[in-house]
Formats: sequence, structure tokens, C-alpha cells
Amino acid sequence: MRTNISIFVIGTIVGVALLVGGLWAYQRFFSPPRLSGITIDSPKSAYDFTLRSADDRTIRLSDYRGKVVALYFGYTFCPDVCPKTLNDIAQALKVLGDDAQGVQLIFVSVDPERDTPTRANLFAQGYNPTFIGATADPDTIAYTATQYGITYQRIEAPTSAAGYLMNHSAVVTLIDRQGQLKTLWPFDTSRDDMVSDLRALLEP
Repeated sequence: MRTNISIFVIGTIVGVALLVGGLWAYQRFFSPPRLSGITIDSPKSAYDFTLRSADDRTIRLSDYRGKVVALYFGYTFCPDVCPKTLNDIAQALKVLGDDAQGVQLIFVSVDPERDTPTRANLFAQGYNPTFIGATADPDTIAYTATQYGITYQRIEAPTSAAGYLMNHSAVVTLIDRQGQLKTLWPFDTSRDDMVSDLRALLEP
């Protein structure tokens, strides 16, 4: 009887150990990371756009496969939302330290009438020298924005020195190292949440 009990106890311990080990392995290697932003549950890969940056350089999303891409649509004349968003991401990358090398911020201007590729790039790099600014012709920008659920609209502002403003979706789209859409950061997402999400997506 004692032998049977011992076998039962040992079997139970082994079973529990296997269960715990299996759960750990699933969470470590298979389950998606817990993210602070708005989770995107889509089997589709992120749209592989083709845009222009400084010196008429062509950039594609697929150029940055292997990195976590933070994609943001805005414009250089933006009075407050774009500067704050880019500054917040720049601060998050400082916290990441050397791990920030695995992150690429791409700023896409929705105002190609005023923002040349060079202007968009200079604006982005004013916050972090690794940031990339880009734009394209109006039709390409409109199509690319649509693929990411981004909306924007020109608003005349005769009392503003800018002449007009661009109302636009103020979200950052995070794309993982395999090119999959993962999460959205709404405007004013905290630096700590940004850091947490980036660390999760940078894990091997």
C-alpha cells in the first residue's frame, strides 16, 4: 500500500512539475507579450509602404525587418501633438539604453504640400538622430495612411501663421520584428508604458 501511495505522490509531483513547466514555456516562448497599448489582433502583416526620405532616399517598412518599428503619422507644422509624441518616444529610447538600437521610429508627414522628404527627416531627427522622417505624393500618403487606419484632414486657419493645420490621428503604431502589427499608443501614452511595450517586443 505504501508503495502505491509513494508512486501516486511521486506521479502527482511530476505531473504538477510538468504542468508548471509547460505553462512557463508557453508564456516564455509562445504566448504574446502583455502590452500596455491597444492590442492589434490581426493575422495580416503590416503594409509594406514605399516612401521618400532625405536625399530622395527610398525607404520601405521591410527595410527594418528585425527591428521594432514605431510608426507615426503627423506633420512638421504641428503645434503640439507631434512634438510631444516624438519627444516622449525619444525619452523612452533613452531609458532603453543600448536596447534602443533595436527600435526604429518612422515619422510620416501627411502634409506633403509643405513637408519635403528632407524637411520631414530633419524634423524627426531633431528629437533623436536615429529617427527617420519621410513622405511621398498625396495619393501615396493617403493610401498608406488608410492601410494603418490613420485619418487626416486639412483645416484652414487664416488667423494662424501656418495658414492651415492638419487634423490627424494621434496614435503610434508598433510593428514587431517580424513585421506584424502589435499595438497602438494613443496620444499621451506614458513613457513607462512605452518602455514596457518596447522591452516586451524586443525580447527574443
